This record gives sequence, structure tokens and C-alpha cells, in this order.
Amino acid sequence: MALVGALGPPALLRAMTRGARASLDEAGLASLEEALGHRFKDRAHLALALTHISAVTGVQGSRARVRSYQRLEFLGDHVLGLVVSDMLYRAYPAAEEGELSRRLADLVCEDSCAEVARAMGVGAYIRLGAGEDRSGGRDRPAILADIAESVLAAVYLDAGFTAAEVLVERFWRPRLRLAGGSARDPKTALQEWAQARGLPPPGYRLVERSGPDHSPLFRIAVEVPGFASVEADGPSKQNAQKAAAAAFLEQVHA
Repeated sequence: MALVGALGPPALLRAMTRGARASLDEAGLASLEEALGHRFKDRAHLALALTHISAVTGVQGSRARVRSYQRLEFLGDHVLGLVVSDMLYRAYPAAEEGELSRRLADLVCEDSCAEVARAMGVGAYIRLGAGEDRSGGRDRPAILADIAESVLAAVYLDAGFTAAEVLVERFWRPRLRLAGGSARDPKTALQEWAQARGLPPPGYRLVERSGPDHSPLFRIAVEVPGFASVEADGPSKQNAQKAAAAAFLEQVHA
């Protein structure tokens, strides 16, 4: 507690994440920044967002929680709720409160946030304790969902609300549910949309594969004759195809 009184917030954050920064590869963080589309002014924010409580060895109780991403996850949860609520309010001007609430719950639920974390490619960069790592924590939905919200909070602290909005637009907007909140697979929805208009089935083309072998990022373009192609990223070809299909449908329905 004396540390909190002695240091201002930026200095305190740097003190809390000094160990995390030493153990996280700078080149890896730069690669992750590229995937996120945000260059941090202070990477201590990002390092803390990637630090699971199991990685904070030798620290007990509330001090361990302060040195892990848990506080950031709390902040990110509320930033995400506000940004997505605003996004839905503007995207669906005729929707009633109940429909907006259902769409909000769908976009900020654990499964959705875990998908976002995978699309961000954060799995390889999470700091975990050895036991948590061995038990598959790096791909556990609950941890991935927390990381997605923590990274959002890190961006918010690093660059403000507008930067947080940009991150949400990039990773959460493609997951907006279509057709009145239907949970249909976006590729199926796009194929049905094309078929209803007498168009050939959509085509998917690999534009680029980037990132290390353990955390690749695929960029896929979806193409429908007569329409501009739309691109999206994902940690697998299948996920990138789904994101591209969702983005295409959102564009034609805008």
C-alpha cells in the first residue's frame, strides 16, 4: 500500500509490470501491436493486460490481483459495454430495448470475447504460471475472454476512448449478429443472401498470412460478382472467412 501512495499511476504501472516487461519479447509485442492495429506509447499497459494471476509468483492476495490483468479486465468490461451499446444504438435505430439488450449480451459474452482474443492472436503472448500453462490455460475461453477485455482497457488507458472505439470496431463489429439477431454462421447467411438474389456462391481468397507459426494471422477476401470484395483477419482461415462474410453482410445492409 505504501507503493500506491508513493507513486503516481504511470510510475505505479511501470513498477507493477517491470517483471512482465522483462519476460515478454519486445519483437513479439511489436507483432501483437501490429495485429491489434495500435502502437502503444507505453507497452507496460499491454504487458499488464497479458499477465494472468498465476504468473505472479510469490505475491499473495490482493497484491497479486493488482499485478495481474484483473483490474484491467474490470475496466475493459465496462468500456466494452459502453462502446458496443453505442454501436448497437446507432446501427439499429428501429430496434427496441429488449433486442438491443440481447444483441449486447451476445457481443460481450465469454464466447464472443474469446473469439475476439483468438482473432487478436494474443494466446502465445499470455503470461501464465507453469501449471496453468500445462493445463491448457492459453486456449481456455474464460482466460481469453478476460484478456480481450484487458487489452481493450490497456488501449483505453494508453490512448483514450477513441482508440478503444477503433479496437472494438475492428474486432467486435464483424461479430454483429444479422437477420434480427440470428446466430446463423455468417458464411451460411451470406450464401443464402447471394442465392436469394440469383448470384453465384461467394468465393474466399487468401490475401495474406502473417505472424509466427505458433500464432498465425490470416487475411481472407470474400468476393461476390458485382460487389466490392471485403477483407477480414482471423487466427485461422475458417475464422477469417467467417469474419469476412460478416463484414460483407454488414456492408451491404448498411
